Amino acid sequence: MNPRTRRALELVLDNLVWFMLLFVLVVFSIFVPNYFQLGIFANIIEASSVLGIISIGLALVIIAGHMDLSVESVAALSAMAVSILFCSGGIGIDLELHPAWLAAPVSLLLAVAVGALIGAINGFLIVKVKMSAFIITLASYIWVRGLVLAISGGRSAQDLAPAIRWFGIQRLLGLPLTAWLAISCFAVFSLVMAKTPFGRHLIMIGGNETATFRAGIRVNRNLVIAFILAGAIAGLAGWVLAIRTSGATANLGVGLLFNAFAAVVIGGVSLKGGVGSLPGVYAGALLLSAINTAINLMGLPATSTQVIHGLLVLAAVLLDAFRQTIRQRLA
Repeated sequence: MNPRTRRALELVLDNLVWFMLLFVLVVFSIFVPNYFQLGIFANIIEASSVLGIISIGLALVIIAGHMDLSVESVAALSAMAVSILFCSGGIGIDLELHPAWLAAPVSLLLAVAVGALIGAINGFLIVKVKMSAFIITLASYIWVRGLVLAISGGRSAQDLAPAIRWFGIQRLLGLPLTAWLAISCFAVFSLVMAKTPFGRHLIMIGGNETATFRAGIRVNRNLVIAFILAGAIAGLAGWVLAIRTSGATANLGVGLLFNAFAAVVIGGVSLKGGVGSLPGVYAGALLLSAINTAINLMGLPATSTQVIHGLLVLAAVLLDAFRQTIRQRLA
């Protein structure tokens, strides 16, 4: 294989998800009625905000060679904690702060702190106690969701405080501030992964943890930080989710984990660790949002949506295996 062909293949592999996104948008714009509109494209970006944010934390852990199945439940718990305190309907206690704008930063800090705490528990048990990441985070997925049910009693909280909902209502260049928050998170963490020692160390750990340790890099510390960040980012996603729904229900966010896995893997992150970039993950989230929007416009039943989402997760895993095979042949 000549160098030019090799470079072209590497370019396609590195940006495959962006080509897929462009192809899907073109096809849907041609064949789905009313799809080609600026409002629809803005809605795609807005609808991907929660999925995009939660995928960032999941991607960090997977790049480091581990797994976090708890992010969905962590987001739900953070959303419920914020909603119980700052909602006026249902089980909300309508906590009032003076001045009223303090509700936004206080609720944000609460959501992030809840997520970071659960992430720290996961990180300690996995890294320090040397337990399986799959088992620990699966257990967290279950007990955290159970905690959501316990504190809510299976009921919901509605009518989030206006100072918090403002972030979902106020628009800049046609997009709500929550969408800009997701874009900002991707920009910041993309720079962290590409330009900081922490980001480079995570990639090295995912590629070969033993060799990274022998090189003098503090593997355990970086892994614990990755799990804490995954939890904190899931908490942030829960805060945005509460804003989008103006409250929380006991089953809020169900199915988000599998879509996040699909976005991460479609976005070019290898499930084996050590490979991946966050811009690709954002494209993966946008791709799933574009497909969901097309499903809604076509009026397909909820059962069809479930089947399509399952097939997307399967396709994401197969795509990861295909990319790995091609990269091994190029090596």
